[in-house]
Amino acid sequence: MGRAFEFRKERKMKRWAGMAKTFTRIGREIALAVKSGGTNPEYNSRLRVAIQNAKSANMPKANVESAIKKAAGKEAENFQEVLYEGKGPHGIAIMVETATDNPTRTVANVRMYFDRCGGALGTSGSVGFLFDRKGVFKAKAEGHDWDELELELIDAGLEELKREEDEVVLVCGFTDFGSLQKALEDRNIETTSAALEYIPNSTKKLDDSEVEAVVKLIDRLEEDDDVLNVYTSMDMTE
Repeated sequence: MGRAFEFRKERKMKRWAGMAKTFTRIGREIALAVKSGGTNPEYNSRLRVAIQNAKSANMPKANVESAIKKAAGKEAENFQEVLYEGKGPHGIAIMVETATDNPTRTVANVRMYFDRCGGALGTSGSVGFLFDRKGVFKAKAEGHDWDELELELIDAGLEELKREEDEVVLVCGFTDFGSLQKALEDRNIETTSAALEYIPNSTKKLDDSEVEAVVKLIDRLEEDDDVLNVYTSMDMTE
């Protein structure tokens, strides 16, 4: 198996390994959700997703409640969602999602990571056209008849169902995120994660040494507290 495929598996473990970093990221997701839709998860689907992601990451309930209360308070930090686009080593397109209370600091850091790792930060729209924004849900494979469910969920916007090890990945269009989320909830299917992601519409295969250069940049970006997610056009299949 190539280095890119190994990296895809390592990345999942690494993202959840640093508990403090994970809780910081989820706390910012909760803050953004409360800011956009209020504190009641029954009426705020984005907050429901953030709470479910917190549960999957074993974030204590008290921490979640504290994050919601803090986000709704008068002294709540004013986080903004800022998306950065650029080219990494070997022409790989990269999208960086951030939640920041200081965009000047964040853009300076992101630019530095690109520069030091052989890439270049671009302008808005410079690589965004190479990605499609999709809803991506993950659930445990066990306990459900996914062949039957796949047919049912098509009416809720399901575009693709993939099996990855012990998980099932469900993909839908950006505008169908809410309807697919509700369809899963109505069927008592508990998701292990749910998010709107940037999916490359084409990927580029690299050799192992080239992959390492891209991985170095991704690692630098993901270590920054302001960074929520990093998406690339690097082929990470076998």
